[in-house]
Amino acid sequence: MRTLTDLSKTLGTDLDSDAVTARQEQEGRNKGDGPLARVTEPGKPHGTGDTARAHESAIKHVTGRATYIDDMATAGNSLHVALGLSPVAHGRLTRMNLDNVRAAPGVTDVITIIDVPGHTDIGPVFPGDPILVDDEISYVGQALFAVAAESYKAARLAVKDAVIEIDEQPANLDPVAATERGEFVRPTHTQQSGDWQQALETAPHMLESEQFVGGQEHFYLEGQACVVEPTEDEGVVVHTSNQHPSETQKLIAEVLGIPFHAVTVETRRMGGGFGGKETQASPWACIAAIIARRTGRTTRVRLPRAEDMRATGKRHPFHNRYRLGFDDQGVITGGDITVIGDCGYSPDLSEAVVDRAMFHADNAYSLGQARVTGHRARTNTASNTAFRGFGGPQGMMIIEAAMDDIARHVGEDPLTVRKRNLYRPGRDMTHYGQQVEQLTLLNDIVSQLETSSDYWSRRQTITDYNARSRVIKKGLSLTPVKFGISFTAKHLNQAGALLHVYTDGSVMINHGGTEMGQGLHTKVCQVAARELGLDLEQVRITATRTDKVPNTSPTAASSGADLNGQAARDAASQIRERLFDFAADHFCQDQGGLDRESMRLENGHLVAGSGESIRHIPWGELVQAAYLGRVSLSAKGFYSTPLIHYDRDTGKGRPFYYFAHGAAVAEVSVDTLSGEYQVDRVDILHDVGDSLNPAIDIGQIEGGFIQGMGWLTSEELKWNDSGRLVSDGPATYKIPAFGDLPPVFNVELMQGHPNSQASIYRSKAVGEPPFMLGISVWSALRDALASLTDDRECPRLDTPATPERVLMAIEAIKTQRSDTQRNVSHHEPA
Repeated sequence: MRTLTDLSKTLGTDLDSDAVTARQEQEGRNKGDGPLARVTEPGKPHGTGDTARAHESAIKHVTGRATYIDDMATAGNSLHVALGLSPVAHGRLTRMNLDNVRAAPGVTDVITIIDVPGHTDIGPVFPGDPILVDDEISYVGQALFAVAAESYKAARLAVKDAVIEIDEQPANLDPVAATERGEFVRPTHTQQSGDWQQALETAPHMLESEQFVGGQEHFYLEGQACVVEPTEDEGVVVHTSNQHPSETQKLIAEVLGIPFHAVTVETRRMGGGFGGKETQASPWACIAAIIARRTGRTTRVRLPRAEDMRATGKRHPFHNRYRLGFDDQGVITGGDITVIGDCGYSPDLSEAVVDRAMFHADNAYSLGQARVTGHRARTNTASNTAFRGFGGPQGMMIIEAAMDDIARHVGEDPLTVRKRNLYRPGRDMTHYGQQVEQLTLLNDIVSQLETSSDYWSRRQTITDYNARSRVIKKGLSLTPVKFGISFTAKHLNQAGALLHVYTDGSVMINHGGTEMGQGLHTKVCQVAARELGLDLEQVRITATRTDKVPNTSPTAASSGADLNGQAARDAASQIRERLFDFAADHFCQDQGGLDRESMRLENGHLVAGSGESIRHIPWGELVQAAYLGRVSLSAKGFYSTPLIHYDRDTGKGRPFYYFAHGAAVAEVSVDTLSGEYQVDRVDILHDVGDSLNPAIDIGQIEGGFIQGMGWLTSEELKWNDSGRLVSDGPATYKIPAFGDLPPVFNVELMQGHPNSQASIYRSKAVGEPPFMLGISVWSALRDALASLTDDRECPRLDTPATPERVLMAIEAIKTQRSDTQRNVSHHEPA
């Protein structure tokens, strides 16, 4: 067996005297006293290298080894829970007899609202969400009771034995009517810039219109699921598919009437979230926790797809209206925009969702002197909640509709009018008082994409094609995106991280963000590796746990990498500086120590000095020496976003740390006889600043675009007159499939524009902004329909723009054209 000294001789000049000394110090020691580093030989590949790295769980995903909640092995006596859900949308619960349920085979426990030991309202921000129905029923699918049984089948069968009597009342399913009656879940809010009424009165031209923007089901591949284990004291350990473990910890503690520290919530990964597990994963965990504490047995909850879709909220449907004044060039001078969010029966996150719709009612355009009003209507449906974009997409839709309408009114191409209205010097202030920075970037993205996509030559080709094609009409549209990055609730813009360096040189990082497939854990590992000069393989992530990093914010608002990456960087920086301080005194003591100012960690080494005096200390040796020198190798990091503020009383402030930008060009072909269409080509240029991981970012852009396209085209939520969701599964609710991908799909990252703000390595968020690039498909469909009017009008097209809706728009155009021709004939002289 070679000694460390022998090894240093074998390696020759690869090790300097400091490294040899460090190795000699380890000779003869027990492994438990000072274990050898896993990477002790220089010459191995180190450093961050290419930032386009694979997802940290990619191999597990594709081989099926990634563990999700329903894959977890639990004790053989685990209980399975099924829910009794309301069959009506509105009414009062007059009788509920569960005797037959309790007597059913395999049933161990049945709970109702009276069995909740602590709080019964689990509203995430504002009250209004009972864990189980007490008296009033507010929507079809609301939980009435829960059954725990020895098997999942037994629990589901037992639910059917319940005797339920309800005094059914008329259901309110119309958010516009609710607004007119003043039925809101939260007060109306207004933002205003200048004298909008004067702007309308003096404008050379004025247009007004309205639109309906449909909601969207999250359709995560892994449904709502959790496993709760009772602990030996009064607490529980909760494994949950959840975007906000800290909130779930709080709610479970309040429901059980125990301290927060008695509840530990863990999330390793989710099979998709998209916002649907930000607040609405908590109820099921609370119910499971109650049963686990009552029975002393591990308890599982998993919702079948149809029940999941009926019981949980969606993206908010919106009813939008605009009145805008503009000049002869189509440049907006001011106006009035109103957005009505269909919030469902309770507040949930609707205050912030409708706020963000208002913040993004301008998208990338200066509104001039404008007023934006947001209503939060109460209806008898499941409480609508967060969804990728968080209201921003719905707000952008109204101004993009206006851009198309104004362009047809002034006889210009829609792209020309859009470019004239982009934020620019002299008009760089939003209607809520935030200055738009990087104005050149916004214009550069549109100009570069305009060129790279051959927009104008394709426009001429499409115009010629439509002139000679009687049935198939083509459409083309370029739409930009300006999306604000930060939680609009200021206190959520904070994050923590915990980093350990072990004596073998390996690194463990934990943070408050959750992984739902978006690559957050991968990016955080890359940050830690970069700060410590290590290869990514030397850093491992652990499950998000409330007992490691407390009081965390949800993984939402595109802020996961921004917040948690900075917290991880802070923790790693502390370790790095600690090691530098130690090394300056420990190594080369006979020569006065190493040069502290020149130290850096790179390629798996501590490097100090330069030229002939340069010193290299292998990472493993540095760590072991620091451990023996009693230097702490663990650190907690923290970050809070600077600069942001917003005053709701004045409707003014800087709610966003920065804006992310992008643009997409979509080309479509529409069959005017059937309304069916296809997306022929998509070109995207997107701004991610200096990308943390280009491979993951491009994947997020592609996925976000397709999901946005699905929201605006094929994903239709349908309720019957009684308020029951009838599109409650993949047979009736159509998400985009592989065949819906455009055959030409070009995606590029904008280069040379690092973030103007001090974000993590000057990168930009990428989770939500690409979603709104899908608006280009909807706008292209309107462009194709406009060709039926000789491009004089842009027909109204509500969303989702299904083939049926497209066909109805075509028929409306034909009817209007026939009526016009008849009127002309009627007035011609005989």
